Amino acid sequence: MREKQSQKYYLKTFGCQSNLADSNRIRWILESCGYQNTVQENGADLIVYNTCSVRESAENRVFGRNKILKKIKEKNPRLKTILTGCMTHYPKNILENRLPYIDYFLPIKDIASLPEKIGSPLKIAVEEYLSIPPKTDSSFRTLIPISYGCNNFCSYCVVPFARGREYSRSAKEILAEAKKAVKNGAKEIWLLGQNVNSYGITEKTSWEGKTKTGAKPKIKKGCATFADLLRAVNKIPGNFWIRFTSAHPKDFSNDLIKAMAKCEKFPKYLNLPAQSGDDEVLKRMNRGYTRKHFIKLIEKIRRRVPEIAVSTDTIVGFCGETEKEFSNTLKLYRELKFDMAFIAEYSPRPNTASALALKDSVTHQKKETRRKKLTEILKKTAAENSEKLRGKILLILVDEEKNSRFFGKSPQNKTVEIVNPHTFRKGAGIGDFVKVKIVGISPWLLKGELI
Repeated sequence: MREKQSQKYYLKTFGCQSNLADSNRIRWILESCGYQNTVQENGADLIVYNTCSVRESAENRVFGRNKILKKIKEKNPRLKTILTGCMTHYPKNILENRLPYIDYFLPIKDIASLPEKIGSPLKIAVEEYLSIPPKTDSSFRTLIPISYGCNNFCSYCVVPFARGREYSRSAKEILAEAKKAVKNGAKEIWLLGQNVNSYGITEKTSWEGKTKTGAKPKIKKGCATFADLLRAVNKIPGNFWIRFTSAHPKDFSNDLIKAMAKCEKFPKYLNLPAQSGDDEVLKRMNRGYTRKHFIKLIEKIRRRVPEIAVSTDTIVGFCGETEKEFSNTLKLYRELKFDMAFIAEYSPRPNTASALALKDSVTHQKKETRRKKLTEILKKTAAENSEKLRGKILLILVDEEKNSRFFGKSPQNKTVEIVNPHTFRKGAGIGDFVKVKIVGISPWLLKGELI
């Protein structure tokens, strides 16, 4: 029998940046247990899937791995398999039936018990799993969760069921993680939460036993707000950027806008989900704001933070969405001229209000058509916005190499291809800030010359 030191784990992450941040903690646990990472799934002694439930397609990618797992287990009967993440909100018997080759279903909040599942003597004494130190696979980009769960209960969203009620990490713990990351060379820090604007709400324990329709929690007296947290991270010495996601339009404070304008380490980029441009659809979604509120908020942000790039999230084909209602979303795209958008076709999620009380009445063909219409407007506005950057000198963070081509992110979070990488200064490359002159424009890609 092989020694534990030589055992290998394969970790696959599905979903958003919050899941990637969770995987960093899983990685720390497994490597503390003596496992070594492998990118070859069929050569692993342990396979861990960190899953997403936000859309049906994300779950289907997990269910689709049954054939792969069956073949691997036939070759290696000692293989252990674990599923964690958002899909563990399903009853265990349903998961066991649909994923027969998974040995353990472990909610992410219970991930500290992972060593026990794999037969390791390691004991992890933490009150919350987010206190487990991360083991990142990037030396220059750090993902720091600032809160867990969500209290908004948008009618289409499974997150409150998959992750539970929202609670915030202590500012002290977050700042300690950020300082350590900067000390280790981080050039970009992402502050993560399902709703970063509501950072500072009451602790998790105050929500135990509350109903799903309980009153919205108040920010604790004397507790740091998200604007305070942003300022505190900005004061950490070092050369790095601070980004955050996700923000909610109904909770976006004037103080946060002021902090964004004043914090020099906050680059010119914001993702602010609209989800729809129609008031009736927003009401059915339980979003808590109107079209007018969203437009006024974007206008206010652009006045205080000039040249900021704004992306959004949109769901097309939500329950009962008429052509007239969708046309209001088209108008919103034309009026606000987004730089980027993440456009999803609505799919019902188990236990959500829309799945239980509303009808998924828009056909797949119509959803696809509406998505394409929004994308066409987006391509035009993204190109128009990017054209304003032509000839400008930007600081970019080099973050990827593909087939000897180097790419980076601008302050506006736009992808930039470096057209003359052979002129890199000695020792420069992935994870470095470099200056480029923008010489080429397309909707989704800028081209820059190193200067």
